[in-house]
Order: sequence, then C-alpha cells, then structure tokens
Amino acid sequence: MTDPHTHEEGQPSLGKAALFGLCPRCGAKTLFAGAVRFAGRCQVCGLDYSSFNVGDGPAAFLTLIVGALITGLALWLQIAVDPPFWVHVILWVPMTVAAVIFGLRLGKAALLYAEYSRGAREAGGADVREE
Repeated sequence: MTDPHTHEEGQPSLGKAALFGLCPRCGAKTLFAGAVRFAGRCQVCGLDYSSFNVGDGPAAFLTLIVGALITGLALWLQIAVDPPFWVHVILWVPMTVAAVIFGLRLGKAALLYAEYSRGAREAGGADVREE
C-alpha cells in the first residue's frame, strides 16, 4: 500500500502555495496562524511546519526590494509634484506596511514550499516528506 503523503495529486504549485498560504503536502489553507507567523503544524495532514528553517532570507530581500521601490516612487513624486510632507507620510507608510506584510507571507511560504519539495533538512535529520 502506498503512503498517502507521497502522492502529488493534492500538492499545490509553488505560486498557489505562496499566494494563498497552502500546506505544501496536502494543499490545505493551514500554513499561517497569524499575519506572518507559521502555524505549528498542518491541521489536515499533520505536517510539522516548525521543522523547516526559513530564516531571515525573506526579510532581507524584502528590505532591499520594498525599500528601493518605495524610495524610488517617493523621490519621483517629490520631483514631479512637490507635495507637502504629510502627503508622503499618508501615502508611503501604509503602502510600505502592506508591501512588507504581503511580501513576507509570499516569501516565507515560497521558501517553506521549496524546502519541503526538495527534502531540505538539517544535517542528519529525517526527510519531512517521509514522516
């Protein structure tokens, strides 16, 4: 009899998993317990999300990407229109917060999916796909 966790029928694609916070094993929408905090494990198939080490990669890339985009847009707006300072605050602060939260969710989910699909683990650790 085959293990139900090794089939690929229910597994979402990388894009869907990252965009909707889907479990890389079964495709259930159980990856996040908060805005950017992973749940402990999948409530449907039991995959332990804490065994994955996503680290600070998404935050580092996000700082560079979102920071460069927002700074470039703010400079363009200042040169093109010369609005008062309060316009910049009202415009860029919420846009930055939204971009960071959405980007962190995407980045963290994508890295967790990549670790799961490639069987990445700590040296000497068990393959989480075979649990």
